[in-house]
Amino acid sequence: MVVAALFTAIALAACGPGTGSGSDGGNGPRIALLLPDATTARWETQDRPLLEKNIEELCGDCSVEHVNAKGEVALQQEQMHSMIAKGVDTIVLVAVDARSLRPAVRKADEAGIPVIAYDRLAEGPISGYVSFDGEEVGRLQGRALLEAMDDDNTPSGQIVMMNGDPSDPNAVSFKKGALSVLTGRVKIGKEYDTLQWRAEAANLNMSAAISALGVGNIHGVYAANDGLAAGSISALRANKVEPLPPVTGQDAELRAVQRIVSGHQYMTVYKPFAPEASGGAAMAVAAVRGESLDRVAPDEVKSSTGKTVPALMLTPVSVTVDNIKNTLVKDGVYTVRQICTSHLMAACDKAGLT
Repeated sequence: MVVAALFTAIALAACGPGTGSGSDGGNGPRIALLLPDATTARWETQDRPLLEKNIEELCGDCSVEHVNAKGEVALQQEQMHSMIAKGVDTIVLVAVDARSLRPAVRKADEAGIPVIAYDRLAEGPISGYVSFDGEEVGRLQGRALLEAMDDDNTPSGQIVMMNGDPSDPNAVSFKKGALSVLTGRVKIGKEYDTLQWRAEAANLNMSAAISALGVGNIHGVYAANDGLAAGSISALRANKVEPLPPVTGQDAELRAVQRIVSGHQYMTVYKPFAPEASGGAAMAVAAVRGESLDRVAPDEVKSSTGKTVPALMLTPVSVTVDNIKNTLVKDGVYTVRQICTSHLMAACDKAGLT
């Protein structure tokens, strides 16, 4: 409710004269949106349209220029330099590699262009940050995995850890949070870092883990997001690992939710996209208008420069088959019809998704 009130206040403050065409362009302020890749579904299907919609509602004469780095650091560096050269008024950045983008963030700051770090804490002199508590995401995943393994009567099981890209600060936080729960409770048989969060790499690594550990000796899989979960589950099934061990995930992708219903994936972490996009939009518009970010970003984080910057830190939610209806469906992320395709009808009935 507090967050909603803050966003409402910004919306009211932003209302006023303006004849721009929002995301379609115009002569008003320009906001650049730099997304990291096209392999993670949320960026183009959730975050981008929500950010564009919220920015347009808050600033009728603002326009949004969107680019996607497709997982390539060099391409995103070029995109940053291009936006700076164009003289955009604010940059909303989801960094492919926080460290590599630091010089570009510094250049934007020198040019007087505020950079809002979105979802991932970019390095350099950023002006604001909006995201979820990454360590809490990892803790939720770790706790869920332990609960699932306990249900399987595996008191001291062995797991495979499929971590994200180590160049992503969020992946580091997820891993730290997960290990704070898992260390001393399970044996980590194999552990992998996954460059660019590629599901194909997770598939290959899981196949290698199965070969090394044995088909019957993997009792759980910590997968840092739903893409890595998909790659891991594909390898487990291809190698005829039965029953499938519990597998974690993150991002609440539709296919992951369907895997949870079918029993192939145990859980995912839902990070409500709407409040994150609302927060990112509110910060971007405030920055464009030269306003303080403090009233839309009540939290604080310390940037890599040592400076404390305004932040909005949101709370993630653990989703299993038992609470899909009261989380994702209730929030309007997916309808029951979207989740329950014809081959899942029996499983959906069992899960109460009717």
